[in-house]
Order: sequence, then structure tokens, then C-alpha cells
Amino acid sequence: MTFDASKPAILFPGQGAQAPGMGVWLCQNHSIANELFSRAEEVLGYDLKALCADGPAEKLNETVHSQPALFVVGVAAARVYEQTQPEIAARIAATAGLSLGEYTSVCFAGGLSFEDGLRLVQKRGDAMQACADAVESGMSSVLGLDLEKLTEVCELSREGDEILQPANLLCPGNIAVSGHLSALGRIEPHAAAAGAMKVVPLSVAGAFHTPLMQDAVAALTTALSEVTINATRIPVYSNVDAKPHQEPDEIRDLLAKQVVNPVLWEASIRQMIDDGFDGFLEAGTGRVLRGTIKRIARKTPTDGFGDE
Repeated sequence: MTFDASKPAILFPGQGAQAPGMGVWLCQNHSIANELFSRAEEVLGYDLKALCADGPAEKLNETVHSQPALFVVGVAAARVYEQTQPEIAARIAATAGLSLGEYTSVCFAGGLSFEDGLRLVQKRGDAMQACADAVESGMSSVLGLDLEKLTEVCELSREGDEILQPANLLCPGNIAVSGHLSALGRIEPHAAAAGAMKVVPLSVAGAFHTPLMQDAVAALTTALSEVTINATRIPVYSNVDAKPHQEPDEIRDLLAKQVVNPVLWEASIRQMIDDGFDGFLEAGTGRVLRGTIKRIARKTPTDGFGDE
């Protein structure tokens, strides 16, 4: 099927999309992917290619591994797409990434070098894992509720000083909540009573995009201050405010804030459509982002690249 979009944007997935086998097709068929994995091994100090290909899933799902894995596979998929579909790639005029995927977006847009982006992602994963290890926390997707009802469900599920709040506003009827495991353990009956179809625990280590990640902000701010961020060649739509950004200082500030702020994914996609983008390419692994587009703007063309 032809990807029919005159002004497309490229999207990069976030944590939760990882799975053993990711990147294998890219490496089997394209030398640039193998080159990027070799460069990644030098930065990270371990064989990321083997981990992506063979797992085990438990190790790949660890924040310190899944974030670099998604970053490298996302960059590799985008570079291969530029080589194999140059006419479409030349029309890509904006980018966005879900949570971790925003770092991939900034790299694709020329704001970060591959090595600097990977180092940042590694430090982000370390900092977020440390926060997760400090308190029992996690995330779940709640299907079938709007934001207002889900906010009420979170209030009913919390006790004392617990945190539980909407964290990933993905698309109509699919919002992820994030917080203490004790509060997450109470959410299912409250969600069902409010009309939810399902509550699905996510494969993440902690309560991302909540104040429980606050200690990671300081580590990220330091790391971001130590790398060169360039003005991007195309706009990067931020998870924090759903607006396009190209200036280095803005991007640096938003990337630091991102780990404690809700991901405004649906708002970002709607803003991009309002700004004239008429198709979305999901680069990397999985189909999660294409699924959100179908719920936000069903008739908007989508395509994916990286798994086959």
C-alpha cells in the first residue's frame, strides 16, 4: 500500500513497544543498521544488538535497556527509510515521539548527534530506574474512559499521600495512569464501575510522568547541559505542551520536564493535523502509535517501517 501523504510527519515509539526480535530485519537487510548498533555498543559497553534480537524479554524490558534499544532501532529505521524511500522521506516536515521516543525525534531532526542522544537516553534510563527502585510504582492503560472520569477513578483509588494520575493521554478511550503500585492495585473495580472496558498493566519499571520521577529531573538537567543541542531542521512536537519547537534551549528545558509531566500525545497529533500534516509514519518497532492515530483521526493515512 502506498503511503499517500503530501506533508507527512514521522513518529517514534516509547517504552512498552520493545520486544525480542526488534531490529533484526533492519540488520539483516541494511548495513546502516549494523553500523548504528556497532556505534551503540561502543557507547553503552554491551552488545545491544544481541539483546534486541534474542532478549531475554525480562532484561530487554528493564528501563536501562529498553530505552537505548528503542532509540537505536528508531534511528536505524528512520535512516533506512531515508535510503529506501527518499522521495517520501524528503517530504517529512515534522516529528514527534512518545516519551522516550521524543529523544529519537530530536536526533532525527538534527538536534542531537547519535552518540550524544544515546548517552542521554542511557542516563535517562538510569535515572528513571533509580526512581523506580526507590518506591514500588508502575503504570496501567485504562481503556474506555475519558480524562474526566479517569481522573475521578484515580482519586477514588488513592489513599493517604499516594500518587496516581493520568500520565499518557494517548487517544480517545486509551489513557495510561501512573503511580504507586498500592493505588494501582485498587483501580480496577473503580474503573469498571465508571464504565472502563479494561485495565492493562504496562511493561515499565515505575511511575513515569509523575512527581515520583522528580529526582530524575536533576540528573537529566545536568546531562542535558553537558551535550550540544542544535536548532532542529524540522519542528519537534513536545510531549509537555503539544507544540512545535526547534530552538535548543526550549528543547533542552522540555526534555528535562518531560519525565514528570503527562504525555500530551493526543493533543500533539491533533495539533499536527491542524498544522497541515496529512500522514504519519511510525519508525522503529511495533504498531502502537498507528493505533492511536486511528482513534484520533481515522481517515489520516499511516504507515510503519522497521519490523519488515
